[in-house]
Amino acid sequence: MTLKKISTLLLSLIIFSSCYSQMYYSTKKKKCIKLFEKALKAPNKNINNNTGLPDYEAGLCLLNKALKKDPKFWEAHLLSAEYEGLLKNYNKVAEHYKAAIKINPNHTNTGSTYYNLSKILMKGGSYKEALRYLNIFLTFRNANPEYIREANRLKACAKFSIKSIKKPREFNPINIGPGINTEHPEYFPTITVDGKTILFTRCLPNDRANKLKIQEDFFVSNLSDNEKWQTAIAMPRNINTIRNEGAPTLSADGRSLVFVACPDESGYNYGRGRKGFGSCDLFYTKRLGNTWNNPINLPGYVNSANWETQPSLSADGKTLYFIREIKNKGARDNADIFVSYLNNKGVWGKPIRLPDNINTPYAEESVLIHPDGKTLYFASKGHIGLGGTDLFMSRLQSDGKWSNPVNLGYPINTKYNENSLMVSAQGDIAFFASNRLGGYGDLDIYYFVLPEDLRPTKTLYFEGIVYDSRTKIPIGGKFELIDLENGKVIITSFADKKTGEFTVSLPVNKEYALKVTQKGYVYYSANFNMRIPEGMKKKHMDIPLDPIDKPESEIVLTNVFFDRFKSNLRPESYIELDNLINFLKKNTEIKIELGGHTDSRGIESENITLSKNRAEAVYNYLIAQGIDSKRMEYRGYGSSQPVIDDQTISLLTDEKEIKKAHQTNRRTIYKIIK
Repeated sequence: MTLKKISTLLLSLIIFSSCYSQMYYSTKKKKCIKLFEKALKAPNKNINNNTGLPDYEAGLCLLNKALKKDPKFWEAHLLSAEYEGLLKNYNKVAEHYKAAIKINPNHTNTGSTYYNLSKILMKGGSYKEALRYLNIFLTFRNANPEYIREANRLKACAKFSIKSIKKPREFNPINIGPGINTEHPEYFPTITVDGKTILFTRCLPNDRANKLKIQEDFFVSNLSDNEKWQTAIAMPRNINTIRNEGAPTLSADGRSLVFVACPDESGYNYGRGRKGFGSCDLFYTKRLGNTWNNPINLPGYVNSANWETQPSLSADGKTLYFIREIKNKGARDNADIFVSYLNNKGVWGKPIRLPDNINTPYAEESVLIHPDGKTLYFASKGHIGLGGTDLFMSRLQSDGKWSNPVNLGYPINTKYNENSLMVSAQGDIAFFASNRLGGYGDLDIYYFVLPEDLRPTKTLYFEGIVYDSRTKIPIGGKFELIDLENGKVIITSFADKKTGEFTVSLPVNKEYALKVTQKGYVYYSANFNMRIPEGMKKKHMDIPLDPIDKPESEIVLTNVFFDRFKSNLRPESYIELDNLINFLKKNTEIKIELGGHTDSRGIESENITLSKNRAEAVYNYLIAQGIDSKRMEYRGYGSSQPVIDDQTISLLTDEKEIKKAHQTNRRTIYKIIK
């Protein structure tokens, strides 16, 4: 608050006082009045050399002298409260407001002192006392209408806080350790879905002579085999610059990074030649092998002349949530959550503001979309909470709307500011930054077990390596994961061109079809259920791709399904067959044979007929979709070419294994014959 605003506030109080009292200060001592009027001007006459800010201590020194001469000089108490507030000495602020009220409960006809005292008491966690003063304030008929609205909100916050403290949640935060935390502030963690890599912001002094000059950079740490975080190292210099970088978000596989970067005083130089739209912008970079590309301004319509920050990328990489500053006239410290969607051209679309049950007239911060794609965590100053910024959760409902946010409760939320929450893919562990006692210094990163009712849908990760089946050398590849229940492609991603590695996050207890393609190779398909035994976090599958020129290679059409003893294609087969159609249309020189196979149970002549009819059903579907019949032939093999022979099956004792063996033998395949 500027000196001009403080002076205006005090003068208005004096004018209000004159309405019911004499036309002068409450004290009759001229020395007190002289000290008070000097105190009004003192801060700007004594600028602090270290901070360049007004010296409020100088003003307080004069006010203390005045109050020693006349302890009932309530105007001096009010000005002292303002100065102590600017110095963040909130206990003293409350003392001075209470003193002014005790001296003259009716010194203001607007109730502003009661209102200001209530806010300070809320900040200090004295909720019952704050509630008492709020109720008194609301009796003033001349109260500021905006203050009345805020007072009613604070009343709800006070009642919620009192109730929450009586029923605390189990909360035992653990410091993540010295590999990551230091004497400097660490915050805004982001973690890959496998839980093995953490990227975070560290704030360092940028000038040894002036510790007020700070530098925000990224550091990364990997989890060792003994489950300890290794000493964090700085990201490369094409990522970290002499400007500030912060609030990172990683893709599920850790190979794409979106972050915020801020410019110098010009408003447009973001370091390393980066260009933006003014204020803080979002930037994007991708890792190939171990090398990060030079970041670029996020393509599309996300960035603006306003301040964009704190992005959160969805697990499929197609949705981006972020915070944008709102500069509406009369807005209070306002920033809202927006969402943007990636189109097929790799461009982020025009941002959409989340609805009013999520965004408030106050500031929303540190948004996180969980890998399940439907659980949103964020911090807010506007929703009912315990004070400052609290953490909240909302779920995406079946109608596409976000549920009303739920406060994470006490003591996850406190009278202080809570933000930068990160929740693991499994949903059981949450990370956050705090300057609580017992840390390594300033803000440290902690983790805790998230209560069951606040957890997202459990997601696990699916990983593997794509490689050439002939040379065994890792290769890149595009892969798609399809939800077999509705046929929708839920994830499209790419294996690393150098390492062949891929990692994606998937909700548990669902059936998926997998398709992997790479130019010059036969596409790969499989289906699997994302059910993993308790305690396991992942499913691993290495994917061999056959070169197109590899002859007579049998490829199983894994996701082609028939009803028992029938040859009618089931609808869920079309996903797999459409993949084959696309492959044939892209490789017009190829000729294939379609083959049907059964297990050895039943009459062989009937098995041959059934297998032939099933191969023919696939053949007819492909013709109907535009594939030339001259490029295809089909055969029924019955049980003559088992993958697992009867002798091997006869040695099995487990009924599930026997059933699985017969299922493996029942298959529809194609092979390249030309």
